[in-house]
Amino acid sequence: MTLVTFIIPVRHQANSNDWPSLKRRLSQTIASISGQTNGDWRAVIVANEGADLPDLPPKFSAERVTFPPNQLHDINGADREKVYDAFRLDKGRRVLAGMLSARDTRFFMIVDDDDFVSANIVEFAAKNADANGWKIDRGYLWNEGGRLLLHHNDFANFCGTSLIIRSDLYRLPATFEDADIDYIKSMLGSHVRIGKMLADQGHPLGSLPFRGAIYRVGHSGAHSKSSNLIRTHFLNSSVLRHPRQFLGNLTRVRPLDRNLRSEFFGVRAAG
Repeated sequence: MTLVTFIIPVRHQANSNDWPSLKRRLSQTIASISGQTNGDWRAVIVANEGADLPDLPPKFSAERVTFPPNQLHDINGADREKVYDAFRLDKGRRVLAGMLSARDTRFFMIVDDDDFVSANIVEFAAKNADANGWKIDRGYLWNEGGRLLLHHNDFANFCGTSLIIRSDLYRLPATFEDADIDYIKSMLGSHVRIGKMLADQGHPLGSLPFRGAIYRVGHSGAHSKSSNLIRTHFLNSSVLRHPRQFLGNLTRVRPLDRNLRSEFFGVRAAG
């Protein structure tokens, strides 16, 4: 049995306005995962047939699916809740396909295809293998190409790359066809809903005791249309009208130094 399996759902290629950039970011996510200090892990990338993926290093495999494009992928000009609901379904069924291909694992971690994870996650799981799992409550925000990180202390409610959960708690169906739509959306397509659901079932998640992931923000392919870090947290008119908030945001800034690059960007990361 593998200790940790990372599941990386990738959108339909028709839902990407710049596939070469998505592929480059996915390569960086692959490098990040590959930096784990404990080797008891594998990773499954879930992508549509025909999608051009980077060359996959050892421990990575591709699970090919035939799901149609998400017709409500673009959040602009559409009902927001309908967009989120469609996203949860599209992501959830990709996650389910990946998990069903890798049942023999102790923990699952869903990783968005443009984020970064700490190299210490698998080692921590190895020392706490009887746990229900963990939320990453503390993480970082990073603008692509930037030299600064911003601490974020409500990370699990903000970023999809934020949960490590014992596999049996997902109660995976025997086959894909056996999965209920609400199960797919809530247990697999929403990083916000599952924590409460597990707690209500008597299986609360712990809080990872270190900053466990980096959420890449502000690029054109961002899943959530996230805004530029500097513009949102420092040049926003609301922030500028409140000096204490501005100074508080400054205290959350940390330089992206060599140690953090090594921990999160992996041995093959560049730049």
